Amino acid sequence: MTDAPASPARAPLAPVRRSNATLAAFAASCLPYAALGLPVYVTLPEFYASHVGVPLAAVSLIFLIVRLADIVVDPFLGMVIDRTSTKWGRYRVWMAIGAPILMGSVAMLFFVGQGAGATHLAVWLVIMYLGYSISLLSQMSWASVLSPDYDQRSRIYGFWQVANIIGVLAVLLIPVGAQAMGHTYVEAVRMQGGFIVALLPVALLITFLFTPEPKNVTPPPHGGLGATLALIAKPVLRRLLLSDLMLGAARGLIGVLFFYFFEQARGFEREQTSILLLVYFVAGLVGAPIWAVLATRIGKHRALAIGSIYFAVSFAAATLLVPAGNFPAALGAMFGTGLAFGAADLLLRAMMADASDAIRLDVGADRTGLLFSILNATSKMGYAISVGAFAVLEWIGFDAAPGAVNDPDVILGLQWLFIAAPVVLLLISALVLRIYPLTPEKHADIRAQLAARDGEAR
Repeated sequence: MTDAPASPARAPLAPVRRSNATLAAFAASCLPYAALGLPVYVTLPEFYASHVGVPLAAVSLIFLIVRLADIVVDPFLGMVIDRTSTKWGRYRVWMAIGAPILMGSVAMLFFVGQGAGATHLAVWLVIMYLGYSISLLSQMSWASVLSPDYDQRSRIYGFWQVANIIGVLAVLLIPVGAQAMGHTYVEAVRMQGGFIVALLPVALLITFLFTPEPKNVTPPPHGGLGATLALIAKPVLRRLLLSDLMLGAARGLIGVLFFYFFEQARGFEREQTSILLLVYFVAGLVGAPIWAVLATRIGKHRALAIGSIYFAVSFAAATLLVPAGNFPAALGAMFGTGLAFGAADLLLRAMMADASDAIRLDVGADRTGLLFSILNATSKMGYAISVGAFAVLEWIGFDAAPGAVNDPDVILGLQWLFIAAPVVLLLISALVLRIYPLTPEKHADIRAQLAARDGEAR
């Protein structure tokens, strides 16, 4: 990022403001992606370990290896997307390519019988992640070019995050409703897969028909691995990505251990735990607009630091102070914690959109797809680390079978892993963001310089 001081003489640019209808149409594509994203790191690891019969250590290793491999693939996909130019646009065409890959792999992962082996999980997880990476990178990059304005990006990603949480809530309601009607949990998981497959083409059609895709004004990017590493070394990206890694690992640990903690350590039934998870995400829906508004008042990085601290404190209180078996108290506590859930996804992506402007000014080329692929990679690395918790559970002797009774010492280890590790990671994230170089004033100057340069180029 350029270190030149802001130029007070530059006139502020009028913000590009998209209508609510346009942003709602764009956000429609979030619904199936989010509906898939939650089961991938919450439902599928526990489902394959406890209900399909794949050993805990094998599930942990498969998710870790596949996600680490996916991290390597993401930057390559980002560079390919950045180089794409078609009459249908850059990003929508890649989202269309990713759709059938996702639909086929989701069907194979969710419609699985007991006894399917580790190979089945590994193969279809690789294919699913490929389609998911293509789709999500394209969508996040498209969001970043809908408006170049600092505050409007908070609004755009606010719509994006609200739609994400609605997608999560929809997929969470399926097992709650299915089990209430007498279906088994295995049947409920299959229903989740069917919902995602059916929703994806409908949601994408709405986005494609009613969302404009602005054309890029800079030449295609260039450079290989060295250029990518040079980008990551820039202070603005280094702090942003480290914060994303910490937040991804913290939220991933909460997700993968959620059912085990509340059932084994707090004595709740599966139906109750499913409702607790649902309330957690309902609160995220309520909280998302709050973080977007706060970001326009004090800046995105400060809002995210406050959100991380609030998340750590409220999560510690919800898990340490609520008595075992007290369902009403647990509901209230998880709602309070969930208010911070949406802050990371919303603000980190809006911050990366701002950072992409700084990089474009520095290198003279549009690296939006590559930058979002790097952000996506650090998120996945955090979640990959979190799935490693399954290996720790197996090491301490945890029995993941439904209805299993574990020793008190094993339950104590589960509690330390579920509570202490996320709190520490969340506080580190807040500390990393304490000094963040891309302020609203700095970004306004960067946008003015870009407008002047691109105007001269035309």
